[in-house]
Formats: sequence, C-alpha cells, structure tokens
Amino acid sequence: MSFSDFHLLSVLAQEMNMRKAAERLFVSQPALSQRLQNLEKQWDTKLFIRTQKGLTLTPSGELVIRYANDVLEMGERVKEEIQALDSKVHGTLKIACASIVGQNWLPQVLKQFVNKYPQAKISLITGWSSEILKSLYDDEVHIGIIRGSTDWKGPKVHLFEDTLYLVDKEIRHIEDVLKTDRPFIQFKSDSNYYQEILDWWHREFQTSPKRTIVVDQIETCKQMTFNGIGYAILPAITLNGAEKDLHKIPLQGDHEQRLKRDTWLLGYESAFQLKQVQAFLEVVNEFLETQPHTF
Repeated sequence: MSFSDFHLLSVLAQEMNMRKAAERLFVSQPALSQRLQNLEKQWDTKLFIRTQKGLTLTPSGELVIRYANDVLEMGERVKEEIQALDSKVHGTLKIACASIVGQNWLPQVLKQFVNKYPQAKISLITGWSSEILKSLYDDEVHIGIIRGSTDWKGPKVHLFEDTLYLVDKEIRHIEDVLKTDRPFIQFKSDSNYYQEILDWWHREFQTSPKRTIVVDQIETCKQMTFNGIGYAILPAITLNGAEKDLHKIPLQGDHEQRLKRDTWLLGYESAFQLKQVQAFLEVVNEFLETQPHTF
C-alpha cells in the first residue's frame, strides 16, 4: 500500500460518508468506491459496510485504520526529521493554543511567521488550556500556548501577562457591585481561571452575585457586556480599544497588586529542535521585543 492508500482509508474513517470523503480527496465517488474495493481485495476482508446513513467500520476495518493512521503519523515524523536537515524552513508547525490567545494575539505573530517562512505550513487547534495540555501530552502538536500558571517540566517561554478588569457601562467603582441589580455575565472556562475569579470574588465581597448569566464563549460574554446587558470580568487581552463608554476597573489581589493572567508557550525538547519550531520561536521573540509584554 502507498501513502495515498493509507490517506484514503484515514479520510474514509473520519468522514464515514463516501460523498464527503470523495470531496476531500478530490476524486469521484465511483473512483473512490473502486479504490476501496481494490484495497479490500488486498487485505482480503471487508473494511467498511455501507448503510443508508453512511459507512460503518467492520472489526477488521478498525484494525486496518489504526494501522493506516500509525503509518501516516510515522511518515509525517520522518518527513519532519528529513526537513530538519535542510537549511530552509518548511514542514508543518503544529500549534495548540488557548482560544482567547488564538483570537487576540497569535494572528499577529502568525502573520509575521508566514511572511518570513512562506514554505512552512501551519496546523492550529484552539481550546481551553486543559485541552491544550492534553494535546501536548498526547504528542499531537509541537507547541502549546496556555493561560495561567503551569507546572510543565519541559521547555517553556513566558509570553506576556495581562490584567483582569471588571468591565461595565454603569459600574464605576468596585464597591458598586454590591448595590447593582445588573447581572454578572460569566463565560465557561477551565477550572484554573474560574477558581481564580471565584477566590477573588469571595475575598472582595464575601457573598455571591445577585444575578448571573453564564455563556459558553468569552466573545459572547464580551459582546453582551459591550452592549450594556450586564458586567463581566475580562482579561485585558480582549480589550483592544474598540470598547466605548465602558468603565474598566482593575482587580486587586494580595497587597493591592493587580490581578493578572500569565500566558506560556510550552513544548518538549524534541519539538524545540525542529527548524519550523525554532523559526517560530525566533518570530515570537522578535514580536515581543517590539510589542509590550503586558496589556
């Protein structure tokens, strides 16, 4: 079997639909069906069963797909090692990034990276910091960018810190929170960030908010706050100057220090030896030298 055959099987297993798989592979459905039949003859077993809803893997198919994915992953690693011997920066840079950083900071860095290294490719996934760490532990990405404190034992680079603000159109002073009937708008996040806000709230007010609205995305929380629906606690990275008629009150931690959130870049030593990762780190350092480290 060739790499294209392994890729074909992997795409079929991901889509579980002949039409969608054919579109991804840029082939016709009859041609895809014929290639699948040939592969099943090679393995001398049925790999997929067609149903009205799509495809279903047979037990034999599950084994072959697992093998195909292992071969593809190993092939990608070998390519990266070969490319690392070359003087040019190419290959795929695999990044897992906390969503808030992926929306507000990373695009500026990636723009400089692709301009400087046009032959390099980028694979980017975003999510909560806990999900980013899992991607690193599972060796699915080269580097991860997370928010908050970390006990990562491998190489790590501190990117920046940003202040947390209570943001509202009406509340001007922190003590006014106890007087208002406006709702506190919260966004779901990983436990580290949520606990940090919860600890601050109870230290400051010794009581719970009168009314609370919980949303699933920080961007939704931000837009609801900007439109005057209620107040929220937002990191400075989300406040890029576009907000108007808003009061921003910095949160105070212990010893009247501003409450801040750190952002870190993490990875394994082996990943940091890849040329595309080294090139990205150089671009990051150049960017940090010309941009403020805090927000």
